[in-house]
Amino acid sequence: MIKKRKPKRSPSKQLVRGSARRVRVGVDTGGTFTDFVYEHKGKLEVFKLASTPSDPALAIQKGLERTRHATASIDIDVVHGTTVGTNALLQRKGARTALVTTAGFEDVLVIGRQARPELYNLNVIKPPPLVIDGLRFGVAERVVASGEVIQGLNDEEVEGLLESLKSASVDSIAICLLFSFLHPEHEQRLAEKLAELGVPISLSSLILPEYREYERTSTVAINAYLQPLMGRYLTNLTGGSDGHDSTAALPGLRVMQSSGGSISAEVAAQEPVRTILSGPAGGIIGSLRVARSSGFRDLITFDMGGTSTDVALCVAGGIRTTNEAEVAGLPVAVPVLDIHTVGAGGGSIARVDEGGSLRVGPESAGADPGPACYGKSELATVTDAHVVLGHFAGCGLLGGEFPLDERRSLDALKLLAADMTRASGKRTNAISAAQGVLAVANANMERALRHISVERGHDPRQFALLPFGGAGGLHAVDLARSLGIPNVIAPASPGALSAVGVLVADIIKDQSRTVMLKYDSEALDKLSDVFAGMERLANSGLREEGFPPSAQKHQRSFGLRYRGQSFELEIDRTTGDVAASFHRAHRQRYGYAQEGNEIEIVSARVRSFGLVEKLPEKKLATGPGTVAKPHQLTDAYFDGEKAPAAVYQRAELPSLARLRTPAIVVEYSATTLIPRGSETHVDRYGNLIIRV
Repeated sequence: MIKKRKPKRSPSKQLVRGSARRVRVGVDTGGTFTDFVYEHKGKLEVFKLASTPSDPALAIQKGLERTRHATASIDIDVVHGTTVGTNALLQRKGARTALVTTAGFEDVLVIGRQARPELYNLNVIKPPPLVIDGLRFGVAERVVASGEVIQGLNDEEVEGLLESLKSASVDSIAICLLFSFLHPEHEQRLAEKLAELGVPISLSSLILPEYREYERTSTVAINAYLQPLMGRYLTNLTGGSDGHDSTAALPGLRVMQSSGGSISAEVAAQEPVRTILSGPAGGIIGSLRVARSSGFRDLITFDMGGTSTDVALCVAGGIRTTNEAEVAGLPVAVPVLDIHTVGAGGGSIARVDEGGSLRVGPESAGADPGPACYGKSELATVTDAHVVLGHFAGCGLLGGEFPLDERRSLDALKLLAADMTRASGKRTNAISAAQGVLAVANANMERALRHISVERGHDPRQFALLPFGGAGGLHAVDLARSLGIPNVIAPASPGALSAVGVLVADIIKDQSRTVMLKYDSEALDKLSDVFAGMERLANSGLREEGFPPSAQKHQRSFGLRYRGQSFELEIDRTTGDVAASFHRAHRQRYGYAQEGNEIEIVSARVRSFGLVEKLPEKKLATGPGTVAKPHQLTDAYFDGEKAPAAVYQRAELPSLARLRTPAIVVEYSATTLIPRGSETHVDRYGNLIIRV
């Protein structure tokens, strides 16, 4: 079991007060590139390095050494968006985990819910549980729904359990007893005894003290499954052990949570389930920062990287979180930002399937070997399609540091075109194949955007689309036109926006309590003490991390439902006419409200913030507001036709400049395509505002 220890220093104090001697760095590890953003002398600097999937820490330490050299600073505060937990879960490369639960409930992970993931598939195969048969153990104890103990733990049985776990040679243990959120003492006694094994132990009463045994068991099992791997990874980064350069040690490392805030590396090592959407969460935080400066409140974020695309919907400048997320087919009930992911990215591989149809993704060429244009493979990918259609204007990637092999891309698309010709009987050339690849990729991403907007009762025409990631700007305007979205905000340094987001994110601590009360004034009075208790705990924890009360903020919320429903909605309002707020939210989400029905308070939740020092936002020099002169002209394909396009260097564009179209805007971290007919200008912070 990982024991809590006091940090040698409080890195967050530097985030609160700032220091001229320290450098703040945001790091986001992606499938293809690892992004770095650091603040130096009041300016944000951005660079990218190729990811090292076999050991992500190698690329990070290389980038931090480059930062130290550029800033002549040894003292660095790092906030990290990581994919280590996500990849381990997707690839099933976690620890050999045991589950200890109440006798009779050993197969909860196998039984799950009755919901069918594919309604009309009679042969659907559910993902296997993370804890295999033979490693799920039951103990004879019982706590009922009132919290009353009707059967205590048997010490002899616990001794036998200890011996069984020793024989099983497990790497990690998840403990999830029935109704332990009401009576955690049994879990605590088991943890104290099983600590003799010397392996990490995850308790459901600490990770997720809420009801629903399946979701709670799944969440704590995921945490235990990832705990040894994440613990080793973060130990390597914070302590420089396991052969890594000790000069690159990061005692002040913080890790981005899936809920949109950071936590200490120590907490992340103990509760890695909170980090499985770490990188995408940083992108949303960065997007809100850009949207606020540009004057937009309702937006859809569109993060297209090398491997996948993540989309999210933000209303009135706020982020929707959910406790009903699913990752790799497994429920995750801790708070996460409501992000929808599809397997479509710049590295998505195009192929002709067995039925003769063109498919794009979800398989990705990743960083190694990468797309054909990277010079190591013959795989036709989305990036290669853009190369063939002239969308990079011969400028390569990373400001020319990463040249693209255009001949190799053309050869890969010719091979794909030959496969398409054989499958369809119609002659296809490389240009048509490339256009087909982009059309299929756009269709996949359009479905994702419709899922988070139209399918949830939101009209995309009332939102702005904010693309980021290395490939987001290549597809954003086409997707906006398909959905009727009127404005696209192309931020400065879009390829590193997730790294910016993790750097500016506040420290967040989430707490929840299952209460199961009928909604009335008496319940509200009773729960005010519950909220106050959670806030006192959060206040104490944030003080230890260097945040005085003046740098703290606490948000209360309820989980509410109509009596008899199975799932609840989170309502931010906890005083006044809470019922009216719930009815409105229910009508928005489901299309109706039952205002005469009894409302039930399922849970009380508190989200606490340690407010970090914000980064400077530099305004551009104001230009005359005329049409900017292109850096060069090139021929490229837009809307199926070859046309002369203006090529602009983003760094050369002044505030208020207008762009002629079609246009290709190139910069270090990304490329943006603007088809003919889209009005575009540069705002005062360097963001491109594209009116579609």
